[in-house]
Order: sequence, then structure tokens, then C-alpha cells
Amino acid sequence: MPTSVPARFTLSLAILLLGTSLPMPAADKPQTFTGKVSDAMCGASHMMAGEASACVRECISKGSKYALVVGDKVYILDTSDKATLGELDKLADHQAKVTGQADGSTIAISSVAAGK
Repeated sequence: MPTSVPARFTLSLAILLLGTSLPMPAADKPQTFTGKVSDAMCGASHMMAGEASACVRECISKGSKYALVVGDKVYILDTSDKATLGELDKLADHQAKVTGQADGSTIAISSVAAGK
């Protein structure tokens, strides 16, 4: 039996309303990573003689980005927030806890603190 136009409209409206009331998948939630603050150029192995923290700061001053070494993985840290950059500078070659959105090997930082 053919469906009338008002019935099709009502069915379409019901499907539309049902679809909009279903929960949407959550956006990627921030993750927390703990590792050693380094720079993207050197990663886990610093090339400059002397203290590793000085090497990190030198590489950053030459345009490298901060990085976080977690085991064998090196994550590039993405932020332009001056307070966060200041904290990363203090934590150069120290353990840090970084929270943010990971996208491949880059973390968009939402917070950083000294790690244990």
C-alpha cells in the first residue's frame, strides 16, 4: 500500500529527530603524557657538549620546538602560550607531565607541570 505524503513527512521528521537526539561521539579527549622535556632537533640524544638542559635551550633559541621524550617516542610540543613556554624552559631536561591533544607525533598542549 503506498504511503501518503503526510505519512512520509511524519516518518522523515521522526527519523531526523531521532538522529539528532542520539549522542554524538565525543571529540578526542586530552591525554596526559609523562616524559623528559627536550627539543625536536635533538630528541633523546643531545649533540651539544655540556648539560642537556643548555642544549635544549640553545636549540629552542635557534628555532627548534620543544619535545617530550616518552620511552622511545619523541612528541613535538605545540604551544604559543608564553606561560607554557616558560614552564617548558624551566623543565628542560627534566621530567614533565604534559596534557593535551595528540595528533600523530605532535601534542597540542593544554597544560604542563613537573613530573615525577
